[in-house]
Amino acid sequence: MAFLGLPVFGRHERAGFLLYGSVVKAARDPFYFSTLGVADTLDGRFDLVGLFAAVLIRRLRLLPKPGAALAQAVFDAMFADMDINLRELGVGDMVIGKRVRVMWEAFHGRAVAYEAPLAAGDAAALAAALARNVWRGAAPDGAAARLSALTLRQDAHLAGIGLDRLARGEVDFLAAPDGAA
Repeated sequence: MAFLGLPVFGRHERAGFLLYGSVVKAARDPFYFSTLGVADTLDGRFDLVGLFAAVLIRRLRLLPKPGAALAQAVFDAMFADMDINLRELGVGDMVIGKRVRVMWEAFHGRAVAYEAPLAAGDAAALAAALARNVWRGAAPDGAAARLSALTLRQDAHLAGIGLDRLARGEVDFLAAPDGAA
C-alpha cells in the first residue's frame, strides 16, 4: 500500500521484520547443515527458515492481541524476503508470483504438518514430518529425531517469551551448537 508514492507501513510491520530477521539468523546456524545434513541449498535453507518461522508464528497465534497481527507481520516479512531473494536470483517478473505462491503453499503445508506434533509434544510425529519435509524422506540417521528434539525445545523456549518483547520485535532462539541434541 502507498500514500503519495511512499510506502504505508502496518502497525506491526517493523516488529514483523525484526522477528523474521531473528528467524533467518537462527535458521542459518551451521549446525543444521554440517551436523544434521540439511542441504545447504535454496530448498534446504527455505525449509529451515520455514520451520523456525512456523514455530514462531505458532507462538504468536497463541497469544492475545496483537499476537495474530504479529504472526501475520512475520509471514508478510518472510514472503517479501522470498520475493526479493527470487528477484536477486534472476527470476523474472512474469513468474515471481507463481514461484512465491508455490513457496507459500509449501510453507503452509509444513506449518500444518508441524502444528499437531508441536501441540502434543510428540517428538516421533514431528521427526517424521521433518524427515518428509526437510530431507524429502532421506534424513541422515538420527538427524530428524535430533531436529525434532531441538524444535520442541525451541517451542517451549518461545512459550516463555512475553508478548511485550515480541511486540517490540525481540525474540531469541536457542543456539544449536554441535552435539546439542
